Amino acid sequence: MLKLEGLSVFYGGIHALRGINLEVPEGKIITLIGANGAGKSTMLNRIMGLLKGEGTITWDGMDISSQDTREIVVSGLVMIPEGRHVFPNLTVEENLSLGAYARKDKAAVKQDREKCYTFFPRLKERRRQSAGTLSGGEQQMLAVGRGLMSSPRLLMLDEPSLGLAPLVSGMIFSIIQEINKNGTTILLIEQNAHAALEISDYGYVLETGKIVMHDTCKVLAADDGIRKAYLGE
Repeated sequence: MLKLEGLSVFYGGIHALRGINLEVPEGKIITLIGANGAGKSTMLNRIMGLLKGEGTITWDGMDISSQDTREIVVSGLVMIPEGRHVFPNLTVEENLSLGAYARKDKAAVKQDREKCYTFFPRLKERRRQSAGTLSGGEQQMLAVGRGLMSSPRLLMLDEPSLGLAPLVSGMIFSIIQEINKNGTTILLIEQNAHAALEISDYGYVLETGKIVMHDTCKVLAADDGIRKAYLGE
């Protein structure tokens, strides 16, 4: 579904991404692991058209390297950014509605809202509550739900477990798997390499802007270098 070829991004004189080649097949969960500052978020922002750079981004057979962010979202490629970025003064339901801002299919939007509440019953309980009063875990649920309201075919998640308690993190990862089983392809960026490799089909390792290794997650999880650098073993 998504293919990156020779993707490079510069921040002034800093070469943040260095010729990234990466593929996301339809129906799979692909993970990208790497340390802070490796360039993971930069890659997602480049894919979404929020940053300029070199190389080719092919989405569903189309070159979107220079496409506008709104057009990319409408085409079914959606990112949930690091840090949640919910609208704190709006209610849970209003936040979800903003996720469907570009959609015209009102009946399907209503169905998708109910699907979000099925994934996240706690959001239904708090649907009239201001998003700013939610816990960190609930805000992350809302951020994922808002992304789903855009009706994505490929959902990119940037550090969904960041700052969450282990129990809540586990629930978020379970929901990601459930979303994938319901037909949405996933590109996951996650510092919790253990969890990411456990739920994903294939993984890429990013170090200082370069892909240094890629393989099935089973192979990556068994690699001594990966275990030492990212799994704390």
